[in-house]
Amino acid sequence: MRYRVLWRIRLKMIFKSVKKLNSKTEKSFFYEQVQVYRRLVEVFCEKNQMELSADMSKDYIGELVQIGVIEDGQELPALEDMLGKLYPAFEEAVNFVIANRETVGDLLDKLYNAKRSIIQEAAARQQGLTLVDFFCGAGGLSLGFLQEGFQVKLANDIEDVCIQTYKYNHPELPSDRLIQGDIKEIVDHIDAYIDGDIDIVVGGPPCQGFSEANRQRVIDDKRNKLYKYFVKAVEKIAPKAVVMENVKGMLKVADQVVEDYEKLRVYKNGKKLSYKVQYQMLNSLDFSAAQSRERLIYIAIRSDVMKEKSVTPDMIFEEIRQTCEGNPQFVLMDALKDIKPLEAPRVKNKNEEDSDITGKKIDINRYENQDNAYLKMINMGRDIPYVYNHKARYCSDVNYEIYKRLNQGDDATDEKIKDIMPYAHRNHCFKDKYYKLIADKPCRTITAHLKMDCHSHIHPYQVRAITPREAARVQTFPDDYLFWGAYLKTYMQIGNAVPTVMARGIAKVIKKYLR
Repeated sequence: MRYRVLWRIRLKMIFKSVKKLNSKTEKSFFYEQVQVYRRLVEVFCEKNQMELSADMSKDYIGELVQIGVIEDGQELPALEDMLGKLYPAFEEAVNFVIANRETVGDLLDKLYNAKRSIIQEAAARQQGLTLVDFFCGAGGLSLGFLQEGFQVKLANDIEDVCIQTYKYNHPELPSDRLIQGDIKEIVDHIDAYIDGDIDIVVGGPPCQGFSEANRQRVIDDKRNKLYKYFVKAVEKIAPKAVVMENVKGMLKVADQVVEDYEKLRVYKNGKKLSYKVQYQMLNSLDFSAAQSRERLIYIAIRSDVMKEKSVTPDMIFEEIRQTCEGNPQFVLMDALKDIKPLEAPRVKNKNEEDSDITGKKIDINRYENQDNAYLKMINMGRDIPYVYNHKARYCSDVNYEIYKRLNQGDDATDEKIKDIMPYAHRNHCFKDKYYKLIADKPCRTITAHLKMDCHSHIHPYQVRAITPREAARVQTFPDDYLFWGAYLKTYMQIGNAVPTVMARGIAKVIKKYLR
């Protein structure tokens, strides 16, 4: 029974061969992956002024096997049937890649099972600090730690679209260590996933039970069960350190969280050990994000590490704050510069369509090599030739007029929109329903609510809401971090993430005491 459950929630390589696709979700992601393959080849040809054409190669079947869409030539009819009208375009793209392999380089490596296997084998041979990420989401927290040399050994989230995004952007993670499923299905079998000691466990468990403030132990509310499973996972893994992040509202129960961690007793090398934990509010602005975003951060250190390294969580927080002093400060304009201007689609149900005017899921970066300090920081100094997820969102006639009338800093109470404001009778509830961002100030917090609407994040000088890519830049994701799934779900993934530079700043300090 145990291993049947584990097998069900394990994920394999980026592609599952066409005959092994079982669910509607698997088929949907398979189709999207093929679309991305084709689109990457298209933008490569456009950028390099090459014609997308090639003769059928004798190596075509073998190439499909390397990609992972089929296991042998007998599956080719099933692939044609699955892809339908997309198949000829995919066939053409694959044959182009075979004929121009050296020129194409590593552009498509993340979409080849064979290439990902090589990347993962190389990662397994590295000796670095190890990390487990629960509630990993799209992978912003993991990415920040990876940028500081940590190795992810296990990542978990329940959202299929988050797992898809994480999987594509983190090809170094062993393919059976990215787990989609409820954390409670994993915790009791954690030994089946983790080999060796883990240096740090990170994550942001959702907590909802804050309203009943009269209760003595609000954190014990059944709605906070995911937090409890996170603590249980820490107890079973017994890492040297823990970094847990959450919303500002969790401050109400922060001392109760401290109690839970300090009650833990773990065993390592025949010794019974405990944890010391501390919490502080940190703002992504201090880590050079172009956004004011406060997060409650808990840091726990195992007792033997504290003794050996003469360090406490308080000391680590103090050092984090010291390293933030003198960090460059950026504003929204820094994140919005050097990216193609767009117009909002004015016809419903057009968000998924690519257009030169409204944007494309994958497009050429026409501003490559610009001297933009903010982009150089989030892109780690790399020149990125393509930009992902820069697509404007549908805007109705009423909202378009509201967007156009508002000035930067105006909100739903502004007199200029009083005559057309849909929620005027409820401005006490919806003051922030409409808000035009201020270009020369840090962006207001990017939230998952953007998947519902983006009226709270109106572009400061274009008549539209910010795009997923612009939101991702504010959250300090690099420009080549591709968010998968339906258009509106990309906003959810970005809004729920920990800003990458914030994770990087925490990792930079804490790693010194884990070696």
